[in-house]
Amino acid sequence: QPLISSSKWLQLHGLKRNKLSLSQILSQIGFQHRKDYVTTLGKLVASRYADGLFPQYKRAQDGSVYNLTAKKELILHFVDCLMGAIELYKQRMEWLTSESRQIFGVIQEQCIVIVLDFGTAAPTEFDLCRDALSMVLVEQVTQIAKFNLIRAAQDLMKWQQKSSPVSEHTVKSAVAWLWELDHTTAASHTSSAEALLEAMSDEAVSS
Repeated sequence: QPLISSSKWLQLHGLKRNKLSLSQILSQIGFQHRKDYVTTLGKLVASRYADGLFPQYKRAQDGSVYNLTAKKELILHFVDCLMGAIELYKQRMEWLTSESRQIFGVIQEQCIVIVLDFGTAAPTEFDLCRDALSMVLVEQVTQIAKFNLIRAAQDLMKWQQKSSPVSEHTVKSAVAWLWELDHTTAASHTSSAEALLEAMSDEAVSS
């Protein structure tokens, strides 16, 4: 993944460390209203000394009650931190759903084969598919280690016999090969399965 998006993802993973979960925030701005078992009564009894002294927050998840003791400044600090976290998540979601990732998702594996099955696509649809594939090659495949392209057809077509190391040259070669494909190549009922089996036959490939 591009470095900028990875750094944002690291920031998101750091939210727990920065104590921004609900439980962590509550423990920093107040204290839990305790209950204890009273033997003579035979039941749990909550302390009442804090009633009316503090604002209280009841967690819907487990029904626990917290007495809030923080000053306004600390509350506003957490508001700022949470707004910053929300913005990071929004940026991450925008990145995950943009450009080639919107169509293909995020490629996480280091060695992949892309199986091309154009079916009975019209010429304009065929070109749209090639545009999308070119985009994923340039935007995502350039970030991994090895790749290959296989076209499902009556006469199966492969860009390379085996997955090849990623470089500027190989990505350009794959894009050129993609745009040299003939739209009218004949297909069969088994061509898709055969292409997938051929892709899986490369032991280096993880996806």
